[in-house]
Amino acid sequence: MKVLDKAQGDGWAAYNADTVEFTAGMPSNSIDFSVYSPPFSSLYIYSESERDMGNVSSHDEFFESYRPLIRDKLRVTRPGRLTAIHVKDLVYYSNSSAKGDRGLYHFTGDCIRHHVDLGWTFHRLITVERCPVKEMQKTKADRLLYKHFREDAARTGGGMPEYIAVFRKWADGMTDTDPVLHPPAEFPLDVWQEWANPVWRGLPETDVLNVGAKSDEERHLCPMPLNLTRRLVLQYTNPNETVYSPFLGIGSEGYVSIRHGRRFIGTELKPEYFRRAVHNLKEAEGNRLVGDLLAGATA
Repeated sequence: MKVLDKAQGDGWAAYNADTVEFTAGMPSNSIDFSVYSPPFSSLYIYSESERDMGNVSSHDEFFESYRPLIRDKLRVTRPGRLTAIHVKDLVYYSNSSAKGDRGLYHFTGDCIRHHVDLGWTFHRLITVERCPVKEMQKTKADRLLYKHFREDAARTGGGMPEYIAVFRKWADGMTDTDPVLHPPAEFPLDVWQEWANPVWRGLPETDVLNVGAKSDEERHLCPMPLNLTRRLVLQYTNPNETVYSPFLGIGSEGYVSIRHGRRFIGTELKPEYFRRAVHNLKEAEGNRLVGDLLAGATA
């Protein structure tokens, strides 16, 4: 395993490395939870590196690269604990289709299938509501245009939600793993009822760490929203437990984990993202939350 650069602080460590190689070298049963946005197949190309999972010519090629990580992620997770991935389905257009058609690729479904195939138990699917008007304004997607709704609604589709797919490691030793506890005084019933909802609403996609990036190279193409990460980290880990992000990006998952009193390990391939992540992780270390654990997690 080749680590190009590394940084660490009080309760965290970050590595500029190939995540597949790095995860393969991690000790078994060493993390409590992993959370991240995987590359959305070939939708975004983050770097020119041949190790970048976005540098692929097909969805099959992407999953061929991703499957070893899914397998080793299971091995390094403690029995009974979980992994959560932030995903969405993908639009394909007629100029990218062998049939000449256009529609949706169920990327979320394939992510679920590959996790289950490699030993994970499918645990939960959360739909994250997104505004179709904002999506139309941003993408000018043919399928969202009011003009087409008026003239030929068969051409129209609808807004694209995001999803969080959660998987659990069912294995021997589950009863030996510490339970995740939520004292009622800190996590009242109404919080649980909101988090248990299969559709999460009112969590802006603009709650990200890109603000403050010094250059386009440091500005992540698709950062993991902080509000989603907060809920997941608080629901599925205890304080001082270890959270892992194999796609660290600019440090979103680590930023949330550290601020909320968790330990964190992350890997990132792109040097510019890695350097920005280290900056953000150091900032989180100096601004750990004291008092209300739910600060920012319910809105």
